[in-house]
Amino acid sequence: MDRFWNDHLAEGLLIVTIFAIIFATFLLAWVLKISFKRFVEGNEQVMKDDPTNYKFLYYTFIALIYIVGFGFAMWHVPFLRHVAQSMLAGAGILAIVIGFASQQALGNIISGVFIVMFKPYRINDRISLKDSLRGVVEDINLRHTIIRNFENQRIIIPNSVMSNEILTNSNYNDDKICRFIEVGISYGSDIDVARRIMQEEIYNHPLCIDVRKEADIEAGIPRVTVRVLSLNDSSVTLRGWAWAADAPNAFVLQCDVTESIKKRFDKEGIVIPFPQRTLSYLDKPSPATISQENDV
Repeated sequence: MDRFWNDHLAEGLLIVTIFAIIFATFLLAWVLKISFKRFVEGNEQVMKDDPTNYKFLYYTFIALIYIVGFGFAMWHVPFLRHVAQSMLAGAGILAIVIGFASQQALGNIISGVFIVMFKPYRINDRISLKDSLRGVVEDINLRHTIIRNFENQRIIIPNSVMSNEILTNSNYNDDKICRFIEVGISYGSDIDVARRIMQEEIYNHPLCIDVRKEADIEAGIPRVTVRVLSLNDSSVTLRGWAWAADAPNAFVLQCDVTESIKKRFDKEGIVIPFPQRTLSYLDKPSPATISQENDV
């Protein structure tokens, strides 16, 4: 009888121990999450500079906590321990199976480590890839990168794909952005007047910055450069170089200046040509036919 109660007491203690380990695992993960959130959000310098390393370390520690916690709980289950021991003879085959099954997951983790180490992009960077995907890097975890596009949608891409992708990073080493303002004018319009208008509109915009060096200023290089780019079939293309502090300001600068240049061109008589078509008839109706149709 005493043995019966002792067996049930041991089973009860085992269940309590397992649940305690699982509860402690979730509790430790929750404490780490709250502590990390307070640290990052309370440190403005971290959020401003680069929170990539901190977030990646957070995901790594969270994964380790769950792996160690659940592994420790499973070790206390006699049945699972017995199964593990009985499968020890086939450990080589099991390792091969697990290796193939987790190849993609491990590839994503290793690619994520390389991304954090070499930093081709960081959190809050504006990137574009595959000529159609553009947005801001919102998060980099152990498995994938999350990009928020400009429609506030999330694009989730595995790290192994991102590490092999050719991408454009607008914030890599230097945030300054140059936008090309290109306008076509008619051959009858005055190029000098059009150039002056474009220079003034770009120069006077509050988001336009001066990127000249002291030597450039001493040499008399203008703050805004406008050049004739090409002579087309029906237009002369002029290009202006407009510099802004970062990508968001550059977009606003390009939109505003394009509109203001169009309005200035209309006021000062600079014509922007547009396609026109001339229709001709191969068989013109004779005057007699036209007269008969009018009589009817």
